[in-house]
Amino acid sequence: MQTIRDMADLPAVLRAVRGGGATLALVPTMGALHAGHMALVAEARARADKVAATIFVNPLQFGAGEDLGRYPRQEAEDAAMLEAAGCDLLWLPTPGQLYPHGFATTVSVAGVSERWDGAARPGHFAGVATVVAKLLLAVRPDVALFGEKDFQQLAVIRRMVADLGLGPEIVGVPTVRDVDGLALSSRNIYLTAEERHRALALPRGLQDSAEAIRAGQHVATVLDQAELALRDAGFERIDYLALVDAATLEPLNAPAGEMRLIAAATIGTTRLIDNIPV
Repeated sequence: MQTIRDMADLPAVLRAVRGGGATLALVPTMGALHAGHMALVAEARARADKVAATIFVNPLQFGAGEDLGRYPRQEAEDAAMLEAAGCDLLWLPTPGQLYPHGFATTVSVAGVSERWDGAARPGHFAGVATVVAKLLLAVRPDVALFGEKDFQQLAVIRRMVADLGLGPEIVGVPTVRDVDGLALSSRNIYLTAEERHRALALPRGLQDSAEAIRAGQHVATVLDQAELALRDAGFERIDYLALVDAATLEPLNAPAGEMRLIAAATIGTTRLIDNIPV
C-alpha cells in the first residue's frame, strides 16, 4: 500500500494506480477504523481493480461543543488495517490542503439534509457534502463506498453526486454490528461498560418497532413505546426516532413502500445513531 500526505503528489500516484485502465474505488473515512470500515474495503475490492482510502477528521462537520478535539485518532493502526485488507493507496490530507487560506465555498444539499441530523446538528451536512465533493474531485474514483449506518449521510451524498454530476457510483454497504447487535462506531469507545450494555436498547428498540409495524400496529404508538423504552434504558436525549421513506427521508405515519426506522439518542456523553430497513 502506498501512503501519501501531500495533495500535490496525488495526481501522479493516481495515474500509476490506474495504469492499464484499472478501475478505482474510494473509501473515505475519518479513521479510528473497525470492522465496519473493513466491510467497505472488502466491497470496494469486489467492485474495482484498485482501492484507495482516505483518513481525514473533517473539522467542517463538527459543530461547537462536539468532539472534534477528542475524536479518536490512531493513524498507525488504521494504516496497518487498510494494508492488511488489500487497500492500494492511502491518502492522509491535512485541513490546510483541503481548506487552504481563504477557502470560502461550501456545498449545501436541500431536502434530504434538513430534518433529523440536519436539524440536530446545524451545518453538519454542509461539512460532509463539502469534504466528500473535495475528495471525489481530487481522486475521481469510479465508485465510492459509504456505510448505511449513517443513512442520512448516504442520502445526502447520493443527492449531491447526482445533482453536481460528479460521476462515481455511490454504494451503500449494510451496517456491521457487534455480536450483541450494537452498530459498530468509532464513538463506541466513549461508552462505559454499563453504558455499552444499556445502549443495546437502541438496536433492540428499532428491531421491535419494525416487527410491530410489520404486524400492523399504529406507527405513532409504536414509536412512542420505543422512545419510552430508550428513556427507561438511560438515554437522556433522543434527537429523533422516526419511520421515514428510504429515498426522501420524509416521515411516514403509515407503512408505504421502502422504509427505514432511524434514530439518534445520547447515553452518558455519547451520541449514537442507528437505522434498520422496514
